[in-house]
Amino acid sequence: MLYLVATPIGNLGDITLRGLETLRSVDYIASEDTRTTGVLLHHYAIHKPQIAFHEHNEVRAGERIVGLLQTGASIALVTDAGTPGISDPGYSLLRRAIAAQIPVTLIPGPTGLIMAVVLSGLPLHSFTFRGFPPRKSSQRRRFLSVDQQSPHTLVFYESPFRLAAFLEDALAVYGDRPAALANDLTKRYEQVERAPLSTLLSLVRQKSPLKGEFIVVIAGQGRSTETELDEPAQEADTSIAQYLPPAPQPGT
Repeated sequence: MLYLVATPIGNLGDITLRGLETLRSVDYIASEDTRTTGVLLHHYAIHKPQIAFHEHNEVRAGERIVGLLQTGASIALVTDAGTPGISDPGYSLLRRAIAAQIPVTLIPGPTGLIMAVVLSGLPLHSFTFRGFPPRKSSQRRRFLSVDQQSPHTLVFYESPFRLAAFLEDALAVYGDRPAALANDLTKRYEQVERAPLSTLLSLVRQKSPLKGEFIVVIAGQGRSTETELDEPAQEADTSIAQYLPPAPQPGT
């Protein structure tokens, strides 16, 4: 069995009981960064052999891991932080395991994008996760323009080294929409800035150097927190009455 195990995105206390139980029970732990995972394992006194699995060795290491799984080994896959398979090489291992008909399951837990989109205060009825945008500005603007007319809240991951350039391009493509910038989630200095894109860009330019991975949440086309609050939510009819036959009418 291949277990995808969600791990804390900052606060080590966020690991689930089931996650700890799984890490203690498997034969190997495949880690995107063995040093980062080592901190977690040491904190909870877990002693298991690690296999380095990252974007630079995912083909070779992926073949080895699948080979071990085929011999009957149980392996837990963890990313640097959060849920494996989301914007990380865990996806390729998942596909390899499925192709080899190896049982796979997910031990759910922390994920940065869900925390960021909830704390953003932007509309949550629907959102689109776009992951990491391209590094070059021209490619990034084409990437952003795909969702220019989308009404859905947009969620991006970005490096601190390219954050200002990303916000510049987002402002050029989307205009000065409501947005939020999340950093150090679950950590001591957790921060979520909520403001128009132009204000966030000014804040980022004033803060140097930046550290840590950032999550940028941007309102969809024509959506804002004010319009969402003004529109009553359309709740589904969950009463049992909808499933009962019509009541008999008098005289029938």
